[in-house]
Amino acid sequence: MKARGQADVEVAQSGADRETGVVTLEKSFAILELVAERGGATAKEVSDTLGYPLPTVYRLMATLVRSDYLVHLKGMKRFELGYKLDRLGVSLHRQVGVPATVRAEVARLHQATEAAGYFAVYRGADVVVAYVDDCPDHRRIQPLRFGFHEAAHATAFGKTLLAGMAGEQLDQYLDVHGLPRLTPFTITSRAELDDHLRQVATSGIAWEHAEFVPGMTCAAIGVHNGAGALIGAVAVSAPSGDVSRSRERSIERTLRESANNVSTYYRSGTMRR
Repeated sequence: MKARGQADVEVAQSGADRETGVVTLEKSFAILELVAERGGATAKEVSDTLGYPLPTVYRLMATLVRSDYLVHLKGMKRFELGYKLDRLGVSLHRQVGVPATVRAEVARLHQATEAAGYFAVYRGADVVVAYVDDCPDHRRIQPLRFGFHEAAHATAFGKTLLAGMAGEQLDQYLDVHGLPRLTPFTITSRAELDDHLRQVATSGIAWEHAEFVPGMTCAAIGVHNGAGALIGAVAVSAPSGDVSRSRERSIERTLRESANNVSTYYRSGTMRR
């Protein structure tokens, strides 16, 4: 039998190994994100930006190159994203899966309202942006891109989907994500949020005025499947200064039409025109 001291050393070493493995993963992911954000980077740029020792950066980047997550452009002495990431991205889009018919309806919503259009869905316990349609004249809110899953309490589509959660599910969601203040207008009180979500559920539409990003207004309406379950939301965003009361009414009419069209698709596989 092993002496108690030896066993304690082995347990401690095992814990240290696991911690080292976690730290390595965290650093590797940080490197990938930086290279993606910059469209490529040298090892020294990564080291300077992230504060990792240069030998550590070289070692981790070499591992990522061998795994096809990065490519090394030796002539330029820089690293760019590898081809395996494309396969991962394709797989992610396939799993989230927004049908072409729904994408076309979001594009129509964008054109009809002259505002960026969005489609958000539940994915497990998260509220996720699944599709965005915008243009240079009607740009999306910058953080809102495919896969965005934060700040549901401060976005119109997030409020719509939170309003559809059962009490226990909502409690669990907020326990994880909290109610961080993003602007002076963000709802950070659970009691105030609960009251607001009841209003959203009653009216069928969620509005958000500068709660997520200063100077921007968003609106969203839920999408239901054949069983009547809330499965997603269509939404738009526009500069607050461009959204008058009369335009609010116009946006609401168009949003309700789009939500009804998308709900019809999820009920029957076809969309009314």
